[in-house]
Amino acid sequence: MAAAIGSHGVAQYGGRDVPKPSAVVMAYTAHSDYASAEPPTFVVVGEEDGIAPPAAMERRVEALRKSGTRVEFHTFKGLGHGFGLGTGTSAEGWVLEAIRFWGASILPRPMG
Repeated sequence: MAAAIGSHGVAQYGGRDVPKPSAVVMAYTAHSDYASAEPPTFVVVGEEDGIAPPAAMERRVEALRKSGTRVEFHTFKGLGHGFGLGTGTSAEGWVLEAIRFWGASILPRPMG
């Protein structure tokens, strides 16, 4: 749902007409739809995810990158679908990385 709102905004789903999010964090989803102007997108998936396989995520990531969207994509060894915070796994720390990405997305970028 977060990715869909990032693509189309909340108004398309019955919400108020407000600006799109400044960044999207996608965790283990095979959402493939995207718009011409996507917010920066942070993506995580387990390399053994049988529900939202990394290959599905990679196709969306590639399409976003081709459209000029800033994307950070991580796959984690030995994990399937639904690794949560990743505590004690190869995904440990992914939430802090997502927060860093989000922070960098909302701060003004230097010109030049």
